[in-house]
Amino acid sequence: MTLRPMLAALLRVPALACLLGAVAAAAAQPTTMDPRVARGEQVLLELNRGRPQPAFEAMRKEFPFLADATAGYALGDVWGRKELDVRTRQLAAMAAFASLGLRPFFKIHAGYALDAGVSPQELKEIDYLITVPAGFPRAIEASQALQELFRERGIAPEAPEPGTR
Repeated sequence: MTLRPMLAALLRVPALACLLGAVAAAAAQPTTMDPRVARGEQVLLELNRGRPQPAFEAMRKEFPFLADATAGYALGDVWGRKELDVRTRQLAAMAAFASLGLRPFFKIHAGYALDAGVSPQELKEIDYLITVPAGFPRAIEASQALQELFRERGIAPEAPEPGTR
């Protein structure tokens, strides 16, 4: 039996015809995005100045559920809150990621901090600060991420302040 006669035979069974009709109707309906996910994606677009975020886009391709969960909760529910300004939120995130040794996340958020008006010297101060709770190895790793970011952005190293090395 070829495919066409087989489908015709299946459609004569009322329950199957009803099920296939429901599936076809559902497939024809446009899908609506969860408002939390939409809000999270808007936050991400704002952080990236309208550009796609490569790490997030890669996650969306390979792990769509994780991308939606991240957009809905982390970005939409948490990062979308208005109690902290973007600058403060980025500085806090940098300190947390550096302390945890999450260099890629630290670097991404340091870039967002620069975009939010944080100076390179302020970023360095966050690095110095994390030596206390996280130790020198984590601070050194964060300093290497900052050096990479500064090079990528064309930010020249600043001369040390008088009285410091």
